[in-house]
Amino acid sequence: MIKVGVIAEYNPFHNGHLYHLNKVKEMFKDAYLILVLIGNFTQRGEISIINKWDKTKIALEYGYDLVVELPFLFATQSANYYAKGAISILNYLKCDYLVFGSESNDVKMLEEVVDLTSNNNYEKSVKKHIDKGINYPLACSLALKEISGIIIDKPNDVLALEYVRSIKQTKSKIKPISIKRTNDYHEEEINKEITSATSIRKNIDNKKLIIKAMPKEVMKYINKIDHDKYFNFIKYQIITSNDLSCYLDVDEGIENKLKKAINDTKDINDLILKVKSKRYSYNKIQRMLLHIVCKIKKDDNDLTIKYLRILGLSNKGKSILKEIKNEINIPIITKYKKEYDNLFKMDFKANNVYSLLTNYDINNEFRSSLKK
Repeated sequence: MIKVGVIAEYNPFHNGHLYHLNKVKEMFKDAYLILVLIGNFTQRGEISIINKWDKTKIALEYGYDLVVELPFLFATQSANYYAKGAISILNYLKCDYLVFGSESNDVKMLEEVVDLTSNNNYEKSVKKHIDKGINYPLACSLALKEISGIIIDKPNDVLALEYVRSIKQTKSKIKPISIKRTNDYHEEEINKEITSATSIRKNIDNKKLIIKAMPKEVMKYINKIDHDKYFNFIKYQIITSNDLSCYLDVDEGIENKLKKAINDTKDINDLILKVKSKRYSYNKIQRMLLHIVCKIKKDDNDLTIKYLRILGLSNKGKSILKEIKNEINIPIITKYKKEYDNLFKMDFKANNVYSLLTNYDINNEFRSSLKK
């Protein structure tokens, strides 16, 4: 049984994702395909325009055998924690390969970078840049350039580097494989069949345009998000909280900037631009605001995978679970039960927020895994 893993947000599932999946199928014709799926909120702190169950339906329809949810706490943090959670899940499933997209398409280079960044000189260089007021991801990029001349600053390369790092740190048997990224992650115009998810979200109201960039059957799953209501939730939390610093990612006095700016802002983007700095990137603030709204505290930040939440599976997917069930020491959850309440408390809280912003039915949280 050869098991191949993919880690994805599918926000939304588009032609680039389909290209990637077809490449995986070409490389591994008879393999069992596993998707670690990011649910209703994404790594950049955005609200997913397709809910996790509909993304699971799409994944099963296009050939995945097992869809496992990456818990909210891992899914909405920086790349290293995001990767740590996803690789932990694939390790539990005894996955053989991880296939990801990257701009450099150079796994050997990424492995060399992991080795280069595992020493004191690199850590000292990172600290030096942070002390200058630079945010952590940029400090890491500058430190790497300083000690090696290598530049890794493209988003998929950054994620790929963290996947490779997590594989090495956990002494995993997973073999990383890259597929060349064929478009610019940040592009906002749609002028070809394969474009970025960013460009699709940017043009989400223009159905004639975005249909060129995604399978047409995916269109029916796209949700309308009430961003005004979300901003009101943010505003309420910032105004009424006595101590914002207890929430995850709220550090170094930025709560004071949030309090000062909130009554003079018209939307989320305006608020983020008012408080962002060299130290605090746009994405970090976006994640921070999500954690404030969902009341995720620093004390909640226990970065250990405690369960496998199975969102969907085929008959081959059942075989994967059967193979590991006697060796795994955490619950494999295919149907929600009352005794799992404590495991799901953060995810349930976040998904309640999601249900208030979209047409998502919170009762879906209690459903059984989808079958193919």
